[in-house]
Amino acid sequence: MWRWLTNNHQTLTGIGAMLVGVAALFVAWDQGRVMRAQQHGAVVPAVQVDAFTQTGGDRVVMGLRVANNGVGPAFVESVLVTRDGVAADSLDGMFASMPTGVEDRSWNNMTGRALAPGEMVVPLEVSWPTSDVAPSALTALFVEWERWDAVVCYCSVFDRCWMASVQRADRRRVEQCPRPEADIFELYGAEPFLAGSDQQAE
Repeated sequence: MWRWLTNNHQTLTGIGAMLVGVAALFVAWDQGRVMRAQQHGAVVPAVQVDAFTQTGGDRVVMGLRVANNGVGPAFVESVLVTRDGVAADSLDGMFASMPTGVEDRSWNNMTGRALAPGEMVVPLEVSWPTSDVAPSALTALFVEWERWDAVVCYCSVFDRCWMASVQRADRRRVEQCPRPEADIFELYGAEPFLAGSDQQAE
């Protein structure tokens, strides 16, 4: 054995060099993996979607807030609004119990928007004078409000994507975001409010 080692020192040197190269390659790969994880962690967005209501004072107010509570920008790719888990192409039915012609509404497009860390946008806010809203209409509105959800799909600067919604406190990791043909809040602003609804407050 010793004679073989003595006569084959060049082979042993080559094997040693190969092992050192493999070890160096592994160390470089591991350092790169750690650096990538640190880079991703330094710019992770965390979008939160909240529904809000306000019934005190002289107005009844309802709407949605979308905030980025993370440390990196959030690029909003799409927003899906659902009723009972089924995608809705209109918001008309959401406020069908409320009186028409007296509402004050505002909206903001969300698709394609970049939310900076700490930034908040209100994509939907609707209000009515409290004196024009019957108690029965308000009760029906609260019942209907619980059936709706807004799902925001957004990505980081490294194209890692997540979904956040009103009805789920946690965000879900997704491979990519769907791209709808239109932003539902843009459609809401373009179409007549509560089209086809004639119900008035009692």
